Amino acid sequence: MDELRPRKANSSPLTPLGFLERAATVYGDCTSVIYNTTTYTWSQTYRRCLQVASSIASLGIKRGHVVSVIAPNIPAMYELHFAVPMSGAILNNINTRLDARTISVILRHSESKLVFADHLASSLILQALSLFPPNTQRPQLVLITDDDDGGEALSSSSSSTVDFCCAYESLVEKGDPEFKWDEVQFSEWDPMILNYTSGTTSSPKGVVHCHRGIFFITVTSVLDWGVPKQPVYLWTLPMFHANGWSYPWGMAAMGATNICLRKFDGPIIFDLVKKHGVTHMCGAPVVLNMLTNSPVNEKLQNPVQILTAGAPPPAAVLFRTESLGFVVSHGYGLTETAGLVVSCAWKRKWNHLPASERAKLKSRQGVKIIGMTEVDVVDAESGASVKRDGLTLGEVVFRGGSVMLGYFKDPEGTSKCMTENGWFYTGDVGVMHPDGYLEIKDRSKDVIISGGENLSSVEVESVLYTHPAINEAAVVARPDEFWGETPCAFVSFKERLKSKPSEKEIMEFCRAKLPHYMVPKTVVFKDELPKTSTGKIQKFVLRGIAKAMGSSRVSRM
Repeated sequence: MDELRPRKANSSPLTPLGFLERAATVYGDCTSVIYNTTTYTWSQTYRRCLQVASSIASLGIKRGHVVSVIAPNIPAMYELHFAVPMSGAILNNINTRLDARTISVILRHSESKLVFADHLASSLILQALSLFPPNTQRPQLVLITDDDDGGEALSSSSSSTVDFCCAYESLVEKGDPEFKWDEVQFSEWDPMILNYTSGTTSSPKGVVHCHRGIFFITVTSVLDWGVPKQPVYLWTLPMFHANGWSYPWGMAAMGATNICLRKFDGPIIFDLVKKHGVTHMCGAPVVLNMLTNSPVNEKLQNPVQILTAGAPPPAAVLFRTESLGFVVSHGYGLTETAGLVVSCAWKRKWNHLPASERAKLKSRQGVKIIGMTEVDVVDAESGASVKRDGLTLGEVVFRGGSVMLGYFKDPEGTSKCMTENGWFYTGDVGVMHPDGYLEIKDRSKDVIISGGENLSSVEVESVLYTHPAINEAAVVARPDEFWGETPCAFVSFKERLKSKPSEKEIMEFCRAKLPHYMVPKTVVFKDELPKTSTGKIQKFVLRGIAKAMGSSRVSRM
């Protein structure tokens, strides 16, 4: 046995890029991408990706260079998830809703050599580049035009096309369809992805993932969600958000039909589900809310699997979504884990429970996905596992194959969260239930400490979401002279309400369902709560508003 060692035949580097070639072989004549009136087959998508990869290399992009993309969920965005790493470069997706200053910081920090920009983001990219210090090398620019965007004009980019070296489709046309991407020697530990965190808790950090990690999260994600062969997948989750939780590669593995769309709302989702026979989609809880509050929300003729994560979904929202015919799965992950590494694995015996109880169970994050090494909740001081009582708070920690290589140019930040004891510390606060299921209670920065008691904002929000008039809710800390901090609730109401509840009525509603110290002492009404591009409510913005309000009136409860 000692003589048996790894050889070339049994130690090929793990990468998800090979899924595309297999899709072209197995599902070659089947539809891969639909975008308005544009349709491609898997053979065409494979060929286009090879051509773009070849053209990227011909532009002087070398192995290890960073290539950035700023685009919505359109076919080019999907193709670049394969084409960029096939060229040997590292893919860096940029959030389309960021401001020019932040984009400029990302482009400089990443040392991006090439940027693919959607035509509607062209002025934004040019503004970001104008903020570069003098004599700083700028990346080359490629313009993604769109003749099939539902009538949106190209005038926003026409005046600035001189700043772009070429158009995306010209790279497709000029590229070599026989490009041999897999002949280049590379390690499965080579960086493949550079994603910047959304900055909900601090300034954006560059998260680096290798081919091996992306292969791992892709395979285990489709397995854990139970994705069948040839599903019809609707792209309601931005691909720029943690690479769409790895599903660009996962859908290639399964030979799916990818329904791309530039933007969406409730009626658009229901229309596309009906038109294309959508079977699967992903989205933050805000998408579930969008569906349940849509003016067009008839019960579905066929069930649609919807995977949600990004913020703990209130049980009331889960219940309303499932009543429309959606089958909701709930998971948890971070940019640093490349996708969802915890899921609320469903037990058949739970099907016999009342609907409200099922929704409550499903709102928990769950257990590690197949293949993830270990998930735990540990005490911040001792590092020991907390009691499995569903009450004792601790920090959520991971170890496993899809945890990032580290933060780009930030060894201190990397060593701070990836410690010598072998854990990745998430900064999220949670509890472990007696049945071994994890439940996130808060970001560590979102825990409210009132009179010495740790108060979970998520718990208060889940109660607020049961109020029939409330559309969105977020709870943050407001300074208090007596208690230190008290809960401050920001809420928006559903449309078409005949009468809106008052601040006092909201407080009374909460008092009937919560311990008194958890009841919001302030309620602020907003037309809409500030959110990130993926639907996470920006609590740091709300914390700033609450802080600016000053100390809440002295209350002895």
